[in-house]
Amino acid sequence: MGKDVIIACDFASAAQTFAFLDKFTGKKPFVKIGMELFYAEGPQIVREIKKRGHKIFLDLKLHDIPNTVKKTMAVLSSLDVDICNLHASGTINMMKAALEGLTRPDGTRPLLIAVTQLTSTDQKSMENDLLIKEPIDKVVIHYAKNAQKAGLDGVVASPQEAKLIREACGENFLIVTPGIRPA
Repeated sequence: MGKDVIIACDFASAAQTFAFLDKFTGKKPFVKIGMELFYAEGPQIVREIKKRGHKIFLDLKLHDIPNTVKKTMAVLSSLDVDICNLHASGTINMMKAALEGLTRPDGTRPLLIAVTQLTSTDQKSMENDLLIKEPIDKVVIHYAKNAQKAGLDGVVASPQEAKLIREACGENFLIVTPGIRPA
C-alpha cells in the first residue's frame, strides 16, 4: 500500500461529500468513509464514490460477537472497498471471524485492519472506564500482536505508537495513523 494519504469524508450528506470530491479534477484521492456518512447515506454512498474511481477505507470500527461481525463483513465485502476495520478489543476470535466473512468466494478481499485504542482514550480513561491497568502503549502492542495472530493486515494506531508496533509486528504489517483534530 505504501504511504498513502487517506482523505476523511466526514460529511453528513452525499451532497456535501460530492461537493468536496468534485474539487479533485486530477488524480482521485483515497478516501475514508466513516460512520456519520455511511449511516446517513447507506451503502449507496460507497458504491457511488467507488464508481467515481476512488479507493475507499470504510471506517465502521465493527465490534460485536464473532458471528455477527462475520456476517456483516460479508456484506461489506460486496461493496468493493479497499480497507475495512474493526476493534482489536473484540478478541482474536472476532477478528478471525471478520477475516473469514470479508473473504470472497474467489479468495480476494479488502485489507482488514484493527483499531488498537481510540486516540481519545488516555491512560486515565483506560484505567477508570475500562479497568485496564496496563500502560496504554503495552495494551496497543498487545492488540496489534493479536491482530497479527488473527491474520489481519494491520492496525489503526496513534503515531505515538507506530514505531513500537513496527518493532513488534514487522515491516509488512500495515499501520494507519489517523489525523488528529485540534481541540
